[in-house]
Amino acid sequence: MELMIPSAADSFLQDESSYDKGEAVKAFDETKAGVKGLVDSGVTKIPRFFIHPPEDVQKSSPESSHLGLQVPVINFEHCESYRRSEVVNEIRKASEIWGFFQMVGHGIPASVLDDMLAGVRRFHEQHRDVKMEFYSRDRKQPVRFFCNGDLLVNRAPANWRDTIAFDFQDGKLDPELFPETFREEVSQYIRHMIQMKKTLSELISEALGLPSDYLSSIECMETESLVCHYYPACPEPDLTLGATKHRDPSLMTILLQDNMGGLQVRNQTQWVDVPPLQGALVVNIGDFMQLITNDKFKSVEHRVLVGQEGIPNIGSMLFLSKRSK
Repeated sequence: MELMIPSAADSFLQDESSYDKGEAVKAFDETKAGVKGLVDSGVTKIPRFFIHPPEDVQKSSPESSHLGLQVPVINFEHCESYRRSEVVNEIRKASEIWGFFQMVGHGIPASVLDDMLAGVRRFHEQHRDVKMEFYSRDRKQPVRFFCNGDLLVNRAPANWRDTIAFDFQDGKLDPELFPETFREEVSQYIRHMIQMKKTLSELISEALGLPSDYLSSIECMETESLVCHYYPACPEPDLTLGATKHRDPSLMTILLQDNMGGLQVRNQTQWVDVPPLQGALVVNIGDFMQLITNDKFKSVEHRVLVGQEGIPNIGSMLFLSKRSK
């Protein structure tokens, strides 16, 4: 069945005299097809509500590469034994200076990570009628598909991405609620992430100079939100963003990115690329971590660029937070 987006030219690409953002956003949301639906319909210009100010979309700072700025890469191999103090020290430095680091040698099989990315792609690229079963703006839904969670209320420009999100409590969520297209992949991935959460909790506690059970003892990592973004190739990538600059409000985020990249981190006045590394996971400090460490560990701005090459970007983020009372 051919994808039909109601009055795309009229609703999304109105001229100056007739443009009504509220109407355009509402018409787009009612398709329940997301950004992928726009791309599939053949748009060559993006709707105005996706257009960001030029100063926000400016690409990498040229000086960053000349200065050799790079998000730290930490090898977690043998972090449970003789390299523990070395890894703890590297985490401390990265968290104080960058608020970001890449993990390699973490022990999660490459097949688990590759299968997860393939599953996210498979979900977002299946027929929209199947995805629509999960489309919801109700944050109480444990599994939901949407485009920009605050699209209908946020006055800021929208991000060029679609999302499926899963809300867990200590890794617990009925797999029967997961989309069939990647049910096993999500189940397998979250099992490994729960173990990684435990490892990071202990190492970061020690990096703060505290007992290894400190973060678990204050119960600030019981809720896991797995957010799987899909950033379609964009016909006008210089006008929009996959994620506008922001800080994560959570304690910590663990990101799995595909080989297309797009993630950038703010380091003082520079935007620095976080190049994809095969088998790596990216960790960033959130606002809550900065709060409970009295600003010792930094939550920093980051964003995601979109591409034009015809291949979408994919990212899977696990946000670790304190359980809401």
